[in-house]
Amino acid sequence: MTNDAFDDVSEGLKPRELRLERLLGRQVVGRNNRPAGRIEEFRAELRGSGCVMTEVVIGSAGLLERLGIAAKLLFGRAHGGRVARWDQIDLSDPNQPRLTCSFEELRKL
Repeated sequence: MTNDAFDDVSEGLKPRELRLERLLGRQVVGRNNRPAGRIEEFRAELRGSGCVMTEVVIGSAGLLERLGIAAKLLFGRAHGGRVARWDQIDLSDPNQPRLTCSFEELRKL
């Protein structure tokens, strides 16, 4: 088994599907080729019989969101988190996710 997020055809996934857990912790690069933060959480909606990713949470606030309310109570509110809509992040190469917009255009958490 490889570590590539899209190398899952043998596991029964369709070509445009991927294992989101393999993207967690990956560094996102901005349009200026500078690091924008790490992928820490995903937000999705149920559509028909499937689930569609709608947003990607980048940064330390996303990590606390993923860990849940207990972490928030323990550590307080984290700063630095941003939310990218599905169309603001390019996952065509899941090993190197890239922003399709400027970092400033991302919604703050």
